Amino acid sequence: MTPVDDLAAWTERVEIIEAWRCIGCGRVEASSPCIGVCQDRRARLVDLDDLVAAIERAQTAEARASDLERFVRLIAATRAKPGGAEATLAALQARAQALLAPGAAQETGG
Repeated sequence: MTPVDDLAAWTERVEIIEAWRCIGCGRVEASSPCIGVCQDRRARLVDLDDLVAAIERAQTAEARASDLERFVRLIAATRAKPGGAEATLAALQARAQALLAPGAAQETGG
């Protein structure tokens, strides 16, 4: 199981509380019936859209890192045939340029 799979499982267990947030001061209010034992405590809240965006960025970064790791492993395992060093280097350079091109993560499925 990859860290993204762990993250996906974790996000399924996250409790989502519907609340109102003031667009002026940022005050957050989540009304609920009081049962007489309430105590206010500071809470750290994250906007769901921000969390989803962060998860998507993490998934993209993880896919990119995976692509680059596969390429590094390819370089580590590559041995040029006698007299084929230039062709091997050219092929590796072409692959590296493709990985470094803008949008390469999207094209490789990441």
